[in-house]
Amino acid sequence: MHMPDANSPPSFDGIIFDLDGTLVDSRLDFAAIRAHLNCPPDVGVLEFIDTLPVNEQAAAHGVVLEYERAGAERAVWMPGAQQCLARLGNGGIPAAILTRNARQVARLTLDRLQGAIGCLLAREDAPPKPAPDGLLMIAQTWQLAPARLAYVGDFKYDLLAARNAGMCGIYYDPNHTGLHNHLADRVIHHFDELLA
Repeated sequence: MHMPDANSPPSFDGIIFDLDGTLVDSRLDFAAIRAHLNCPPDVGVLEFIDTLPVNEQAAAHGVVLEYERAGAERAVWMPGAQQCLARLGNGGIPAAILTRNARQVARLTLDRLQGAIGCLLAREDAPPKPAPDGLLMIAQTWQLAPARLAYVGDFKYDLLAARNAGMCGIYYDPNHTGLHNHLADRVIHHFDELLA
């Protein structure tokens, strides 16, 4: 079997990444967050908070923020992620992050891991995924056609956001679960495969 050249350039003009579960493992305990908020399993946490009475939303967001801060403190790079970002930078391929995390938490994570990335959009900047707004904002900032960009993520909302934006949705599935393969344009299990 022919193995792709690890040094060949990606077939995209730019690549956008999810943060938690994709570039970094912050070991966020989503089950604990859901239990703390009494959030049903089939509803996104941010979407659930939006359904709460207005006077309860700030406290609920505070709960999520505390869990996210704790995750940022223990975050580690996913295997090959840091090297992938470096190779994109060396190849002149722009990279960005679109996350449902709070901006301060995403910055804390990247600062702690010494991750330099030029463009970061967080939940304060655009409607949360699967809405395509954040991805389209990045495409507009880069002045690149969405069809020439890829969004890499580990969850269905990432892949749906990519589809809604007209971008290539790449499912990062390091544990070979196959859970969201049906929503993906491409599946990778390690970041080496992204640049192949």
